[in-house]
Amino acid sequence: MDLDIWLAFCAAATVMLLIPGPTILLVIGQSLGGGARNALPLVAGVALGDLTAMTLSLAGLGAILATSAALFTALKWVGAAYLVWLGVKMWRAPVQAGAVPPLAGGQALRQAWLVTALNPKGIVFFVAFVPQFIDPARPFLAQAVVLVATFVTLGAANAAIYAALAGRLSGAVRRPSVRRVLNRVGGGVLMGAGLAVALRRG
Repeated sequence: MDLDIWLAFCAAATVMLLIPGPTILLVIGQSLGGGARNALPLVAGVALGDLTAMTLSLAGLGAILATSAALFTALKWVGAAYLVWLGVKMWRAPVQAGAVPPLAGGQALRQAWLVTALNPKGIVFFVAFVPQFIDPARPFLAQAVVLVATFVTLGAANAAIYAALAGRLSGAVRRPSVRRVLNRVGGGVLMGAGLAVALRRG
């Protein structure tokens, strides 16, 4: 994988990870009462959830690519449409967020894993997003390993940062005016990404 493609993937993934979703709201809510000790199982759960969702998604992409290059291209078009739809949905998303009751360490890890791994938005996003950084002319597995390792690392680091700063961030993230701005910015980024994919040749 070329360095510029990998850096572009890192930048795009970081933008997506910074937008608070169900996983981050869970991390913030759980970290408020439990402190740093409770943050560790949460971060581990997020990493395992990202690993599960992205591995399954990329396994499906690999099967599609091995079957037909035309199907892979069609998937990219479907993915572009999905990104635009997801952006519109995020733009119009409600801004209320509730608190999450504290959980024990094992329960926190399991909950973070389930919320992350079973989030349909995350699973479909991987299928729509990752093909833009895959070169069909190169071995798929090597590229997939790099992308999975990169995203899981970024996702865990993002969760750890939110957990560490939960005391300062939680109030702002739950504030409707701030969440509205985040929703609009995130929605605009996703719609722009979808349009860029749709207009790109090849």
